[in-house]
Amino acid sequence: MASIEFVGAARTVTGSMHLVHGAKATVLLDCGMFQGRREESFEKNRNLALDPTKIDAVVLSHAHIDHSGALPLLVKKGYQGPIFATPATRDLCAAMLEDAAMIQAADARHVNKLADAHVDDVHAIEPLYTERDVNDTLDQMISLPYHHRLQIAPGFVLTFLDAGHVLGSALCVLDVDAENGAHRRLCFTGDLGRKNMPILRDPEIPEGVDVLLTESTYGDREHQPVQEMDDELGAIVRRTHARGGKVVIPSFALERAQEIVLSLKRLAREKKIPKLPVYVDSPLTVKITDIFKLHPECYDDETRALLRKDSPFDFAQLEYVSDKEESKQIDVSREPSVIISASGMCESGRIVHHLKATIEDDKNTICIVGFQAQHTLGRRLVEQRARVKIFGVERDRRAEVIVMNGYSAHADRRDLVDFAVATRARGRVSKVALVHGEPKAQAALREALGARGFADIVAPEAGDRLEL
Repeated sequence: MASIEFVGAARTVTGSMHLVHGAKATVLLDCGMFQGRREESFEKNRNLALDPTKIDAVVLSHAHIDHSGALPLLVKKGYQGPIFATPATRDLCAAMLEDAAMIQAADARHVNKLADAHVDDVHAIEPLYTERDVNDTLDQMISLPYHHRLQIAPGFVLTFLDAGHVLGSALCVLDVDAENGAHRRLCFTGDLGRKNMPILRDPEIPEGVDVLLTESTYGDREHQPVQEMDDELGAIVRRTHARGGKVVIPSFALERAQEIVLSLKRLAREKKIPKLPVYVDSPLTVKITDIFKLHPECYDDETRALLRKDSPFDFAQLEYVSDKEESKQIDVSREPSVIISASGMCESGRIVHHLKATIEDDKNTICIVGFQAQHTLGRRLVEQRARVKIFGVERDRRAEVIVMNGYSAHADRRDLVDFAVATRARGRVSKVALVHGEPKAQAALREALGARGFADIVAPEAGDRLEL
């Protein structure tokens, strides 16, 4: 019997990983890195809860690390088959997985120094994988454009549709041969985008779907209209500038950073923020922004029109920073500024150093613009905790913390319900499985879908199986 086995991102939002078992083959949907408490994360990521040698193909929905970040570990542990992704996702993975390997190496060096100094609750760690493992992974990646049907394993035909979440993100539509000649169509949303967002096209609606495997990150809430976000961001920058502080924006290097840059460009052009330096301090974001320029096929009409006149990702006050010493000088300077830096959940990368330098000064503002998983530094900031641990040291949080979910690239409850209803109208959806969401969000989404006539809705735990 064909089935889905839920390995990761089951009642949580990180570590996306689902096995689809058909009559003749097994396909892995996503291979994401788990993010949370440092030791728990290393333990879960190091010990993959599946056998790489029993997988015939991997399908990657998009390049975010919680969906792609464990691919080099899968390859390191023996997976030798193909990894299918859209062309933009493959290009992004070249930058993002290499960056993940470098960050792991750098963080390990830093944490191990603290461990050698016998700092409380800090233990030595090793990187999960190296740049060589990343290169081996890229060798196995095969680009498949949107709307092209391809048999990827015996009894599995794959089609990518635009998910509208980040550059290259895809709805993964799988036609699966089950036993006794049965045929089922599965749609895995990956992360579903929103309508009318800047830069990208709106999500497409698949046809003929029997089973819908959908994310549920914001299943319990609705976002502010994105049009209101510019005004709120402008107010934050003006207020922080007036008190002589810095605005620190932890941002996912992929999509969110580009959206924030576009908003700040509009605010600067309309003179709604003072003249101050805006730093994009992330070598990865610099690389990704260059990759954006290579894939106009993913843009919406408005962004294409803007691109013909001017780059959406440049303006006079903006400086892209790659050099480590230049990054350090940003923290040394007392000049008011805006700092956009990765990673988005504040668990690694240069953003942690910027937070260390700014969090204890009440002139500064930390602006959260994306979802923060449980047990991450980002979630502790969202919770407005008075003290947070950075690099193993407890620090007083005096900086103002503002949460702006309106920038989210994830569909909210209304978007998720509308997508499911539209998919049912074009097919025969009989089962809905909610993944990539916390229990509270899933319970709310399940209720909303039930009110629209969906009867068979599950929110599986890790290790559960769902018959197709």
